[in-house]
Amino acid sequence: MLQEQNPRVQNVAISAEGAELQGSYYRPQGPVLANLVLHGATGVQQYFYRAFATWAAERGFGVLTYDYRDFGRSAFRPMRQSKATFADWAVLDQAAAERTLADLAPDGPLWVVGHSLGGLGFPFRRHDARVERITTVGAGFGHFSDHPWSYRPKVLAFWFLLGPLGTSVAGYLPGRQLLLGEDLPAGVYWQWRKWCTSRDFFRSDIGASLPDPDFGSDGPKLRMLTMKDDVVVPPVAVKRYADSFPNERVDFQMLHASDYGLKALGHIEVFSRRNAPIWPDILEPK
Repeated sequence: MLQEQNPRVQNVAISAEGAELQGSYYRPQGPVLANLVLHGATGVQQYFYRAFATWAAERGFGVLTYDYRDFGRSAFRPMRQSKATFADWAVLDQAAAERTLADLAPDGPLWVVGHSLGGLGFPFRRHDARVERITTVGAGFGHFSDHPWSYRPKVLAFWFLLGPLGTSVAGYLPGRQLLLGEDLPAGVYWQWRKWCTSRDFFRSDIGASLPDPDFGSDGPKLRMLTMKDDVVVPPVAVKRYADSFPNERVDFQMLHASDYGLKALGHIEVFSRRNAPIWPDILEPK
């Protein structure tokens, strides 16, 4: 989807290792509180975050959104020709977006917000000295056995039946045709599948497609949010991820829809316009 013409939104080219990404920078209005990069979830195009980014910009936050390589507005070739991997998205593309934000906003504090996959890459890189806080939303070390039974049939089809078969035949994940979400590069799907069907999640890729992660105590303030009703990355998976860090560094919080007068928060839907009442707590805790 093309970015709507808006004088407060700037189209941005992001130079990543081996790729050029397309992003949008939402200029802050009024006194600038911080500038943040929003790393998106797997298979979620940046336009989905437009309402949140516009809302945040109106409250003094500059926001950079973007699409990962070979996806969304960053797709410059047929998807079956893509060599992108899940690690490329989590490490190379996220790092490039953070460098670009630092250039766009040379002064003041920087924040990182990571949704699902968007919250998994930060332990693999050093951050600009101006990064004050990192907030993850629905990011966790998921395993297919974590999902509630009501969601399990879709998960099993995605990882063990329709997903592998469709990807093998098409040369990419034909998610739209299979009614399993967006189309994804084959390398992204296969590595994502490997992580979510392995008890050690991404650890077997450390030293291969992933550098050594840093789960130490040093670093920006870290908030890790999970939604009580999230069936895609359930709270147990987010807590498993949070437990990789020293307790004194992590502010782990479980969000309940009823606390905001909402019927559901979900996983992807937490950033949808209907769940706007929760957005202040994503940026600023109570």
